[in-house]
Amino acid sequence: MKGAAQPTYFPEAKVTCVCGRVFTVGSTKEALAVEICSNCHPFYTGNEKLLDAAGRVEKFKARTAKATSKKSK
Repeated sequence: MKGAAQPTYFPEAKVTCVCGRVFTVGSTKEALAVEICSNCHPFYTGNEKLLDAAGRVEKFKARTAKATSKKSK
């Protein structure tokens, strides 16, 4: 195996998230900056928001009911 063809491996590469969490991983880069991690991602924290504030489902059901009533006339 050629040694020059392989990238340098850093077993203690530091990952810094915008939320302030710092942890280490193995990487070919010495330091990584990420925007989101498991500490602040909504899926992992359980703070997911459902976007049905405008009642989109109810509006859709009303439109389909209206459309089917017009077809039956």
